[in-house]
Amino acid sequence: MARVTVIVPAYNAASYLPEALNSVLGQSYADWEIIVSDDGSTDDTRAVVESLMPDFDGRLHYMYQTNRGQAAARNAAIRQATGEFFALLDADDLWLRDRLRLGINLMDSDAGMGLVHGKVARINQASEIIEHPPCPAPKDQRGRIARKIYTRRAHPLCPTVLFRKACVEKIGLFDETLCPCEDRDLWFRIAEHYSVGYLDEIVAHYRIVPNSSSRNWQRASDAQRRFIEKHRDRGSVSRLTARVAFANMYRERGDAIFNTGDTSESLRWYLQSLRFYPLNASNVYMFFRAVGELALRPRRAVRT
Repeated sequence: MARVTVIVPAYNAASYLPEALNSVLGQSYADWEIIVSDDGSTDDTRAVVESLMPDFDGRLHYMYQTNRGQAAARNAAIRQATGEFFALLDADDLWLRDRLRLGINLMDSDAGMGLVHGKVARINQASEIIEHPPCPAPKDQRGRIARKIYTRRAHPLCPTVLFRKACVEKIGLFDETLCPCEDRDLWFRIAEHYSVGYLDEIVAHYRIVPNSSSRNWQRASDAQRRFIEKHRDRGSVSRLTARVAFANMYRERGDAIFNTGDTSESLRWYLQSLRFYPLNASNVYMFFRAVGELALRPRRAVRT
């Protein structure tokens, strides 16, 4: 029985799967098994996995379900897993060589630690690094950080996450009604009961694929809203904390739009952020920065 079960949900990702799976095969920590949970793929996912199985000496397993979404695919794999720890790897992402070893070493140093996460670099479809995303302060990423996960100050990223089987036995699996926010929901519920460890280095590559589900703002914001309301309504956070979470969600949307150059549209989202929580310095700063950009725009046009 392997100590770590690697959970790989897959939906029509046959072109990326070999690179993803081989990044597990190349790990410096070798006590693992892989479960590829095929979520109703219509491409060659099954054939690709089966063609790779001889290279994995019985440690690569395949299962199929009709299409029910990523959370359901992960849950199906977790139910079949034998490992003491679960590690997540989406079918189009990659691990660096020491990802598992670093995570296991940190887990083994503290029996009260339920989850470990780290940094990523973003890659394109050709697996070229295109960005090193800004990282929040390490102090906000480790320890008893349930509130920080809830209010979006801490962002555990799926291809870096390692968590104990005991955690899901205690608090349950991914909430399949919250896709694509089911990951933050699970990290929050784990962090309510356990400490969180942080690897202050890049341990995985996260692939940016045009038109991927993670880039669908309307769908994502609806799930984020339901996540915030779920834990507010069950009394695990205060109503004020929920307002902070909403404010941060809207500011992040404003930031994304501001970075595209659509300053006037970003203002709408910054106003929403201030409406929920006007006492956050970042919310106030970004609102006035956008206002300043708009005010200076006519002058810049005249100069040119």
